[in-house]
Amino acid sequence: MKKAHLVLLLMNLALVLGFGTSFLARQNYEFVIYVGVIVFFMCVIGATLPKVDYTLSALIGLSIWSAMHLAGGGIYIGGVRLYDVMLMKLSARYPIFRYDQLVHVWGFGVATVVMYCLLRRPISRPGANPVAVGVVLLMAGLGVGALNEVVEFAVSVCVPESGVGGYINTSLDLCANLLGAFLGLIYIRLLYSRHP
Repeated sequence: MKKAHLVLLLMNLALVLGFGTSFLARQNYEFVIYVGVIVFFMCVIGATLPKVDYTLSALIGLSIWSAMHLAGGGIYIGGVRLYDVMLMKLSARYPIFRYDQLVHVWGFGVATVVMYCLLRRPISRPGANPVAVGVVLLMAGLGVGALNEVVEFAVSVCVPESGVGGYINTSLDLCANLLGAFLGLIYIRLLYSRHP
């Protein structure tokens, strides 16, 4: 384990322990579960670190995402949970741009970079690993599903009586995910286009 990896691990452990203790004390079981999810993915990253060429920027990005998520559920500003804070009012009709959407944009941009790290070796040589190709296909299928939700949101905006309804928050999150993934792809293209 490199020194940078150890620093990130210690930072993440401090965040998980600090926020986890706070969530337990407040009986905020929703975020106790999220702490468990973060710990699970920390273990997955740790176990795969020798086999996957994670870039330092991807690992830092994941750590920032984790911190943003925990802060979103654990910090209150004027009695309002950080996740619900409006950062910039961009619409009179929809709650855009909240801290929640910022976390989605950042998180799924980073997730896209992590997918690139996972697949960089297999896709850069002949006879690509079928498991890696399967992950790509699975992610493509999930992406189409997410795109479908974005389309349903657009329909509900354009035709309010369409009956799609009930997807405002989910759809805004999916839009933020899409934006984040797109920004992640731009980042990958700019940073790694010359060095696969």
